[in-house]
Amino acid sequence: MSQTGDEPLGHLLYRLAAVLRPQVGAVLGPLGLGLPEFVCLRILAQHPGRTSAELARATHVTAQANNQLLRRLEALGAVGRPETPATGRALPAELTDKGRELLACAERAVAAVDQQVLAGLTATEQRQLKSLLAKAGVAHRKDTDC
Repeated sequence: MSQTGDEPLGHLLYRLAAVLRPQVGAVLGPLGLGLPEFVCLRILAQHPGRTSAELARATHVTAQANNQLLRRLEALGAVGRPETPATGRALPAELTDKGRELLACAERAVAAVDQQVLAGLTATEQRQLKSLLAKAGVAHRKDTDC
């Protein structure tokens, strides 16, 4: 494998995701979560009141898939939505107290996996990598993304 930094970004991200995804899934599973649920909880923590359609756009899944995800989170008691919409058809979602506790547990578990996966980097390199990835992703977000 080339170490010169000329490998395509997609290939590098794929390799990283191939290591990270199953480990994250393994620590989230016992909490009753998958990666999509974890991402949804994080978005709702940062942006309470998002509708299913807004969450779907932010996570790049269909509205139907996101609605099913929200229903699973509601069944866990992690998310609450009103019985009827205040206006229109949208039902804004909010984290419950249980959802905030679940997210805190999930974030600790995922942080431990992050540390394992990034163990070959110094703390400074880890911060730089995360900062650069966040910066690269911001340039391509739409106004509706979180």
